[in-house]
Amino acid sequence: MVDLIGQLEPIKAEIQEGFEEVMTNAAFVNGPKVHEFQADLEKYLDVKNVIPCANGTDALQIAMMGLGLQPGDEVITADFTFAATVEVIALLNLTPVLVDVEEDTFNISPEAIEKAITPKTKAIVPVHLFGHASNMEAIMEIANKHKLYVIEDNAQGIGSSYHYKDGSAQKTGVIGHVAATSFFPSKNLGCYGDGGAIFTNDDKLAHTIRGIVNHGMYERYHHDVVGVNSRLDALQAVVLKAKLPKLDDYNAKRQMAARAYTKVLKHHEDIETPVARTNRPCENKDLGICDTCSCHVFHQYTLKIKNGKRDGLAEYLKSQNIPHGIYYPIPLHLQKAYKDDRYDDKDFKVTNSLAEEVLSLPMHTELDEEQIKFISGHILKYLDEGPTN
Repeated sequence: MVDLIGQLEPIKAEIQEGFEEVMTNAAFVNGPKVHEFQADLEKYLDVKNVIPCANGTDALQIAMMGLGLQPGDEVITADFTFAATVEVIALLNLTPVLVDVEEDTFNISPEAIEKAITPKTKAIVPVHLFGHASNMEAIMEIANKHKLYVIEDNAQGIGSSYHYKDGSAQKTGVIGHVAATSFFPSKNLGCYGDGGAIFTNDDKLAHTIRGIVNHGMYERYHHDVVGVNSRLDALQAVVLKAKLPKLDDYNAKRQMAARAYTKVLKHHEDIETPVARTNRPCENKDLGICDTCSCHVFHQYTLKIKNGKRDGLAEYLKSQNIPHGIYYPIPLHLQKAYKDDRYDDKDFKVTNSLAEEVLSLPMHTELDEEQIKFISGHILKYLDEGPTN
């Protein structure tokens, strides 16, 4: 699904040099390399504060801790996403409120958010799923109307942009009150282990979060807030600092691969290819993926396989040793850990459908035309000919 070895070669010497420097200085935790990467990422995102941490799940939890959310407060998020998003809500004794998603982008539905708001609602967590920017303009309007916090889950969307109706644009992760991201190795900007970060333009909130990530300390052995131990190590910062200048190029290559897949697969009756929905005019409406739009950076390239053929196709791809993934096979509202009598299955029509249809194909910066044709060819062969002995 991801070719990290191929991606390493052009930056290998820089990373090795950085590793040597960290080893020589023995500055493994909160050392100069971490601060350098932090400053570089702040500049890239045009955000005032980046606070590195140990992983993306910690980043989400710490963001919520920083906002001072209290047990019983309701937090609205998408039913169709990875469990970490709802996991941290539950861990903090907040009340998760799951809602349905949009059919085309797979992102949280603003209409569903509006319907789910109660007097106990305190925050919304939009997930920029698979690298596609959520409808942040509508979400921020709802949040402002009801005086709610917005915590962006940008684990899959770093480098993407939301395009406003007035023609302006902002990077995802800097639109809400605070955001969290993951640097897991498979992410568009990934390290060689675990890593994460929190973003905010709110200096007061940033100060609180800087204490939380370091055991609640601003001064050594003075614990001013309840904190955790969640810090990005310097070796991972070396990797991220080397990759960050290439992120836009990495994302452009993913977009090129997405267009190549779509050109081959779009017109088959059993396939619905992904779209990049944006407020700016699209230059390639036939593909549904603009040649220049940055609203989708394709962390995953996810098809909908129609007519009950998804599972059979997945088995066929497995038999051909073709990597693929089903993200996500079980909606969160049906997961044992998060089932709740408050939920009515009829309110999750889109999510339930996606769980039966989605299939993600290999997507990374090293994909070439021959690989894409090979993968697409096997998909079409199975759908046209069916199982073969």
